[in-house]
Amino acid sequence: MRVTDGGLPGLLIIEPRVFEDSRGCFFETFHERKYAELGVRGPFVQDNFSLSVRGTVRGLHFQEPNAQAKLVMVLEGEVFDVAVDIRRGSPTFGQWFGTELSAKNKRQLYIPPGFAHGFCVMSDQAAMVYKCTRFYSPQHEHGILWNDPALGIRWPVSQPVLSPKDAAFKPLADMMSWLPAFPTEKP
Repeated sequence: MRVTDGGLPGLLIIEPRVFEDSRGCFFETFHERKYAELGVRGPFVQDNFSLSVRGTVRGLHFQEPNAQAKLVMVLEGEVFDVAVDIRRGSPTFGQWFGTELSAKNKRQLYIPPGFAHGFCVMSDQAAMVYKCTRFYSPQHEHGILWNDPALGIRWPVSQPVLSPKDAAFKPLADMMSWLPAFPTEKP
């Protein structure tokens, strides 16, 4: 397994060891002990599946309280996956990281609590799965406008397919009362 720092504290790009032969391929999508050694700790309590068409942008979503860590991967197609540091007081507050996740490259992105998450589908369709460390809590769900100019995310689409809920999200500056605080002490 190869692990790369995602450029923001706690973000990790994980490339599993893939075994390929004439039948296809095999790889571990999760191994509790190996991932814990990387700092990817659960417990993971919920797995989600998402199927979306080309040009769809989902996000930027977060939960507060009950912030979720996520381990994201693509099973079919290709997406541009984005995480934004939304922890008030963080040295990297408001900074974003984006990477291509695809069925072909088999990469995973680990997103720790305190980040907003979103993605844009770059293939005809994309099927994604992601593990979450907290249960979905509709009353704690929030979002940030996908094209907030203050964030400057370089999305690969200018007129995305959006849900009404995602289209109505507000810029980060308008969400300050909903954002988590950056922990000043390590546990």
